[in-house]
Amino acid sequence: MPQPDKVMSLPVPDPGTQDEDIQAYFEKCREKLGLEPNVLKAYSLRPGKFRAFTAMYSELMLGPSGLSKLEREMIAVVVSSANRCYYCLVAHGQAVRRLSGDPQLGEMLVMNYRVAELPPRQRSMLDFAWKLTTTPHLVDEADRDVLRAEGFSEEDIFDIADVAGFFNMSNRVASGVDMIPNPEYHRMDR
Repeated sequence: MPQPDKVMSLPVPDPGTQDEDIQAYFEKCREKLGLEPNVLKAYSLRPGKFRAFTAMYSELMLGPSGLSKLEREMIAVVVSSANRCYYCLVAHGQAVRRLSGDPQLGEMLVMNYRVAELPPRQRSMLDFAWKLTTTPHLVDEADRDVLRAEGFSEEDIFDIADVAGFFNMSNRVASGVDMIPNPEYHRMDR
């Protein structure tokens, strides 16, 4: 059974009616990804928020960091798993498959990251992201010390928390507006 054929449960503007910078961003997505991600179509309902969302996403997920792109995508998937965010599990699960070259890793992270045989560094990172998502009031210095013991710098710890925080926010927006991932993600990198 296919997923619903919609972007979200709210109206989505025609990308061709958007400001030039937003149209150019969609064109860049078509060139690089072969599609216009539904999350961007959804955010185009509020152009200022579209610009803020894409700037923050680019800084967190593509900007300089001691975390690899794969590790940042792994955090996105684990946070989204805790939150049961369908959109992000599908879209970022695909990114994990692509970046790791391992279709099974993406699926394990979606369902239960603890079954994946990960290096201690990545395990501690994902344990921290999970705890920050599910019981943020319990995160303390001992949790950060575990990350330090695995070689994460102070900046890396900030980046782990920042990526986890961003995806907690975006998961809630996606769930709140019933955002649906592009169907193409399901077939990619399998």
